[in-house]
Amino acid sequence: MRSALALLMVLASIVATATEESWQLVGEARLKVLFWPVYDSRLYSLDGGFQQGQRPLRLEIRYLREVAAADLVENTQKEWRRLGGVPPQSEQWLQQLAQMWPDVVAGDVLELQVDASGLSIFRVNGQWLGAVEDSEFGKHFLNIWLSPETSRPDLRLALIGED
Repeated sequence: MRSALALLMVLASIVATATEESWQLVGEARLKVLFWPVYDSRLYSLDGGFQQGQRPLRLEIRYLREVAAADLVENTQKEWRRLGGVPPQSEQWLQQLAQMWPDVVAGDVLELQVDASGLSIFRVNGQWLGAVEDSEFGKHFLNIWLSPETSRPDLRLALIGED
C-alpha cells in the first residue's frame, strides 16, 4: 500500500511538472527582516488570479540566505500559533516537514504545490521532497502568507496581486 502511494505521488509530481506552462504568476514579494532580505516569494495559479481557498496553487520561495531546516519548521509553528488556529494535527505535520525539508542556502527554491484535491507536494530546486496528504495542511500552510490575518500583510497583498 505504501509503495502504491509513493508511486501515485511521483506520478502526480511528473504530471505537475509536465503542465508547468499552465501556471500563471499571481504576484511576487520580497521578505526583509530589518534591512536584510530573507527570500523572494511568488504565487501562481492556473488563471493568474487569487481567491481565498482557491486550489490548485503553487508558492515558490527563493532563499537569499542560509536557513536551517529546523528554523523553517520552527517558524512554521510560530506562524500557526500567531494566526491563532493551531490545528490538532500540526505536530504530525511539523514532524513530516522536519523529515522532508533540507537546510537551504542562498539561491535554493522551496516550492509547495497544492492540487485540487488538497495534496501538498514539496520540491526544492525542482527535486521532489515529499508530500502531505492531509487536505487541511495546504490551507493552514498557505495561510501563513495568504490569510488576511498574516503577520506580513504587505507581502500578502503583493503575492495576491493587490499591492
